[in-house]
Amino acid sequence: MRSQLPKLLHPIANVPMLQYSLEAIRSLGDITPVLVIGQAADQIKAAAGQATKFAIQKEQLGTGHAVLQAEKVVDQASDLILVCNADLPLIRSESLQKLIDAQIKNGGAFTLLTVESDDARGFGRIVRDASHRVMAIVEEAEATDEQKQISELNVGAYCFDAAWLWPALKRLKPSKKKGEYYLTDLLELANEEQLSVSAEKLENPKEAIGVNTRVHLAQAEKEMRRRINQQLMLAGISFQDPDTSYIDRDVVIGQDTLILANTSIQGKCIIGEACQLGPNTIIRESQIGSGSKIEASVVEHARIGNHVDIGPFSHMRKGAHLDDGVHIGNYAEVKNSHLGAGVKLGHFSYIGDAKIGTNTNIGAGTITANYDGQNKNKTEIGKNVFIGSDTMLVAPLKIGDGARTGAGAVVTKDVAENTIVVGIPARAIRKVEK
Repeated sequence: MRSQLPKLLHPIANVPMLQYSLEAIRSLGDITPVLVIGQAADQIKAAAGQATKFAIQKEQLGTGHAVLQAEKVVDQASDLILVCNADLPLIRSESLQKLIDAQIKNGGAFTLLTVESDDARGFGRIVRDASHRVMAIVEEAEATDEQKQISELNVGAYCFDAAWLWPALKRLKPSKKKGEYYLTDLLELANEEQLSVSAEKLENPKEAIGVNTRVHLAQAEKEMRRRINQQLMLAGISFQDPDTSYIDRDVVIGQDTLILANTSIQGKCIIGEACQLGPNTIIRESQIGSGSKIEASVVEHARIGNHVDIGPFSHMRKGAHLDDGVHIGNYAEVKNSHLGAGVKLGHFSYIGDAKIGTNTNIGAGTITANYDGQNKNKTEIGKNVFIGSDTMLVAPLKIGDGARTGAGAVVTKDVAENTIVVGIPARAIRKVEK
């Protein structure tokens, strides 16, 4: 991978790839996976979570040696042992269940999962005899040029007879080229004992995309996002162009929402029904109510109510909380502020560390000057207030209900309810006429 980050922690749809193979195994039933770890053990333990047992491989001496380290950790009452490479993020639990069922039917030493593919991705080749019996699994590092032409590949998932597996692992011999103990060499031992070994072929070759390079990572990412988008469409969400819409695995979206082109929804987001998101929009770790529209804008760590419209070209930053019916126009930024229902923030404005009451109108070019060089200060604006264009609100500041500011005002002192202020610095000129 050419990376300081352990391979299994590289994200796919914003989730460490390790999680996918662990979840596929856990979903088979009441099973606690045993993860064999070596390098970067602490990081991988943290990513795997508590519903996982661990076996330590102190020396990286191959896949056969790795599985042997799990012998004392697995349930000794198990009749079958399922072994799966952790860098297979696209493997489905249904495919693993078929593998288990095939081994139950086989009753021999083990059953392995294979796939037909012209892209080997470093997988071992399946060598069969004239009667189509599996005779050998040749690792790519050991394969001849002729063997490398074989298109049936070993996926890296097996179901073993437990009583046969553990003694057989202790009989493995190191490879001549790399000195490692290969799990695949168990096939030779089984054939010597004339025990049955069967192969279950994957129906969908894309499940066998194992990740050994960043090229493979991109391939797995593309397929995972295709799956996510397909599931969302089947659940009642529309996409203008699924190929340019990037939805993370943990996103929840309500029915009849439309995702337009070049939209990315990242992290744990909850989106309501009948929204329109995009085009060219990023939503990150946010909650959005039903019926809202966000166009060509960025929303991150924010809470957006129902029937809110944002954009184009606006930025809702961390702590932005917009109640129902808020309108945010173009080139506006909101940070750590609560905008009450019906607030209108037309364009070219910055609102930071503020609380704005219902049905207040913020004119173009308005700025809350919230930072004095040392502290972030609060601006409080009441209900039904009219803030004129190019108003500078110098916090800390309170503006009462129904007040108004003239265009270009610089407001440095609190404004009473229903009062009009104008000028630099702003001064009261009269009460609002009712």
